[in-house]
Amino acid sequence: MATVKALACELPARREQALSRHSTTDLARLVGDHPDCPAMSPSTIWRILDRDALRPWRHRSWLFPRDPQFAAKAGRVLDLYQGLWDGRPLSPADCVLSADEKTSIQARVRRHPPTSPRPGQARRVEHEYARGGALAYLAAWDVRRGGVIGRCDTTTGIGPFDALVDLVMAQEPYRAAPRVFWIVDNGSSHRGDAACQRLRARHPNLILVHLPTHASWLNQIELFFSIVQRKVLAPNDFPDLAAVERRLLAFAALYNDTAVPFHWRFTRQRLEERLAALPALAPSTAPLSPPPERLAA
Repeated sequence: MATVKALACELPARREQALSRHSTTDLARLVGDHPDCPAMSPSTIWRILDRDALRPWRHRSWLFPRDPQFAAKAGRVLDLYQGLWDGRPLSPADCVLSADEKTSIQARVRRHPPTSPRPGQARRVEHEYARGGALAYLAAWDVRRGGVIGRCDTTTGIGPFDALVDLVMAQEPYRAAPRVFWIVDNGSSHRGDAACQRLRARHPNLILVHLPTHASWLNQIELFFSIVQRKVLAPNDFPDLAAVERRLLAFAALYNDTAVPFHWRFTRQRLEERLAALPALAPSTAPLSPPPERLAA
């Protein structure tokens, strides 16, 4: 088994092979050529590797934070999730919202209708489709209370995002709240100090809080968008964009009937521990991956 694992962990390029990684069939061939190992089938090799705790033959994508103030900016957001701001507890009337845009949602008009499921056969969705256009879904998730407010638009930008802000801030409890924190990424429609001043001028109780670059995984609205993708948009089979918009807005109303805050366990302390455990690289190139601790209610 040690030989199998050693071969699996070896880069094919070291053997001058034109492969990025070995398959179980490749490994079975290599094991068979090894003088000290008995021949093994690909399925046997798979069972050996699948039981191993460390799997260096696998890989995943990483994001490298570019912001030199990554820890400080991300920490402010994580504090808000814990009910803190500048080291002080939020008041019960303060609101925390997580907002973003889900862009390029297509209306895919399938060339043939889906077939019904049969015993032993899943529902089939036609692969070919005509493009019925695309729209953007802009939404704000209430971190402390649960629930979402959203709207659709033909595009993104300052105008559509400000329309979302106006829609939310016109409703209670946000209109009368002493402070409404809006957590956003660095998209062009709400980037930098100019966006802070623009939105504060429209709504004096609004405080825009920016995540650092490459930290959308800390934005709770992305959890809701993943639910929308799974439960509303897949498989994509809509006759037109109006049907897409109707379903998105109807789902938000349905979801809000039972919505509760997400069970978020990744805190500032866990962030600091993760940053401290990273290799000694320059701050602009230190790798950071999304935490596995994000759990949706």
